Amino acid sequence: MANAGEPSERKPSSTGPISEHHWSRARKGMNEEALEHYRQRSKAPGVAEGGALRNHYCMQCKGVIPLTYDSRVAASKETLHCPHCGAKLEGRVREMFNWVETDQVPDSDFRAILPLAVVGLVIAVVVGVIAWWAFS
Repeated sequence: MANAGEPSERKPSSTGPISEHHWSRARKGMNEEALEHYRQRSKAPGVAEGGALRNHYCMQCKGVIPLTYDSRVAASKETLHCPHCGAKLEGRVREMFNWVETDQVPDSDFRAILPLAVVGLVIAVVVGVIAWWAFS
């Protein structure tokens, strides 16, 4: 232990004197990929303007867009565009800082399932006709 008046072996930091074994120093140099990702995010369009209290990102140019989306916009079918690259913004899906948020339930899947249902019905009718013809 250092006596009063002797220099400490610990290096000063913003949180006070901590040793080289403290977790914040022991992890130095780790997570460079994540840090580079954040450095690139800080260069995205709209970052210099500061954005708003809550922001989301354009899925094309990764630019910062103030989060002003409202369910009334989706109901009115108004088309939103990125102020940086002009790409059409989907009203229901937004890219947040590190996740993609689906805000509302999508429309019915009826139109997507209809062709499969028709094909299934045709196959059932054909099998029924063949069975009737074979057993009658």
